[in-house]
Amino acid sequence: TYLGALQSFSMYEPRYVQVPTDEHGLIPEALTPKLTAGARLLYAQPNFQNPTGRRLPVERRRALAAFAKTAPFPVIEDDPYGALDYAGEPLPTMLSMAPDHIVHLGSFSKVLAPGLRVGYIIAPEELIFKLVQAKQATDLHTPSFTQRIVHEVIKDGFLDTHVPTIRELYRDQCAAMLNSLERYMPEGVTWNRPEGGMFVWVNLPAQIDSMKLLAEAVAQNVAFVPGGPFFANEAQHNTLRLSFVTVPPAKIDEGVARLAALIRAKL
Repeated sequence: TYLGALQSFSMYEPRYVQVPTDEHGLIPEALTPKLTAGARLLYAQPNFQNPTGRRLPVERRRALAAFAKTAPFPVIEDDPYGALDYAGEPLPTMLSMAPDHIVHLGSFSKVLAPGLRVGYIIAPEELIFKLVQAKQATDLHTPSFTQRIVHEVIKDGFLDTHVPTIRELYRDQCAAMLNSLERYMPEGVTWNRPEGGMFVWVNLPAQIDSMKLLAEAVAQNVAFVPGGPFFANEAQHNTLRLSFVTVPPAKIDEGVARLAALIRAKL
């Protein structure tokens, strides 16, 4: 799951319980009373999850929304990537299915400008006051100036024309990375094929530790994020996350070729 979420939650010394997932994301049927006993919240990224790029199907969203209506704890829907659907057909949010039971998180940094760290929360009214207090205690206030910039940019519908442009750019760069992976990666390396978002999740042969691989890759001017820190428990160190959104196709191809050569040398 998202490393930043784990870092935030860890300040409160939780005991993490992992919900089983598959290639389509979180499995709602796994949320049994035994698994959820004592839980304080459920955290999920239904759209193009960071780091795996998985998207939760509509049927699972409905099941999670139904679960949220009876759960004795909040269900958090973290959705910074929902607009980055390469087909341009976003799926309905869980918030739309259970507005009184879902805490929905969104961000402008992924669809407008990464330097404008402006996000938002939609939550049941009884939670909002406490969330505002917690926000103030954390950093006093998100700068009014950046909030006003976002407001001025989006108030007249700029995102309606801007988001399709970045969708097209990211779609092409994702396709370039997937083509390069197919071309260069040795047998035994697997990856997902995301339908949106920013990331490709790669599984390496079991004997390769991606943290050690990173040092060798950086020496070749190639960077990635090792997969181990994305696990709440039982880290799988033969995984890594590749991002394709800030690099042009020629650089993507060169980087994947160098990375594949390093991996091949370890087989």
